[in-house]
Parts: sequence; structure tokens; C-alpha cells
Amino acid sequence: MTTFTQYTPETANTEHAKETLTNIKNKYGFIPNLFAYMAEAPTTVDAYLMLNDLVSKTSLTSAQQQITLLTASVENDCEFCSVAHQAFGKLSKVDQQTMKAIVNGDEVKNQKDRALIILTKSIVKNRGRLTQHEIENFIDAGFTTQQIFEVILAVTIKTLSNYINHLTLPEPNKELLEML
Repeated sequence: MTTFTQYTPETANTEHAKETLTNIKNKYGFIPNLFAYMAEAPTTVDAYLMLNDLVSKTSLTSAQQQITLLTASVENDCEFCSVAHQAFGKLSKVDQQTMKAIVNGDEVKNQKDRALIILTKSIVKNRGRLTQHEIENFIDAGFTTQQIFEVILAVTIKTLSNYINHLTLPEPNKELLEML
């Protein structure tokens, strides 16, 4: 069985990885285990961080970004990212009923949140093949066509991290769990 190395700034295998992990630790106050494993390929960490920065610049609110990221993580059955986005969702003031419903597969009461979740789930399940009906329902809920592309961007970053987590099986950091 192949095992994967969990790096720290002190054990990183390249200077670039050491610098990246140090920057991550400075930003978050700890190194999320995803990054500790991802540091095996520093360009992968760079890609994740760049995508994360781009998602933060979308027209989606910070709460909507977290709803999208959590929904994609739940759909991809990624425990680590599901915990992380519940924690960051709480910081972004995502409606608690919405977050619990995403995780438990229950109905979301907020209509706009529900439309965002339905679209995100469809993008993940159907590999981006949306029906005209799904697009119209999303638009009718008050979103724009631009935001469809932004949701796809968010799903892209979760595909990267969720798949890496499926390989490396990181435990959620205690810092993330304490944020819940």
C-alpha cells in the first residue's frame, strides 16, 4: 500500500514547499492537513491557493462560496473538506439550517441557498451537464449566468482537493473541529 507523507515547513522536500507551508501556517495559524499532504507537489498547492483566491473574487457572497464548496465536498464524499467548509461556513455566517441540511441531505429552507445547492449538486453529479430547466431555476432564484461559471470554478477547486483527500485520507485538524 502506498502511503503519503504529511509535510511540515521543517520536513518539506523543497524550498518552495517549505515557504508555501510557512505562508499557510501564518495565514491560518495552523497547517490544514490537506496542505500538509499536498506539499508533496508544491505546484498543486499553488494551484489550489490560486483557485481559492479566484473563488474569493467571484460575485458570490462569502456565504454562497462556502455553501458551494461544502455542497461539492459532501457530494464528493470528502470528510476533511466537509468539516473544513462547515467551519469556514460558520465564520462566513452561512445559515446553520442550510449547513446542517447540506451535510444531512435534508431540505434547505432558504430558497436561494436551495437553488445554489441544487445547481452545485447537478454540476458535480452530471459533470457539468446542466439541463435548461436547472439553469432557469437557478436564474429564477435570483442568480446570474455569470454565477453559473463561478459555481463551476468552485466545484473545480473541490475536485482538486477532494480527490487528493481521497488518496491521502487526512484527518480533520483539531483547529477545524474546534471551529464547529
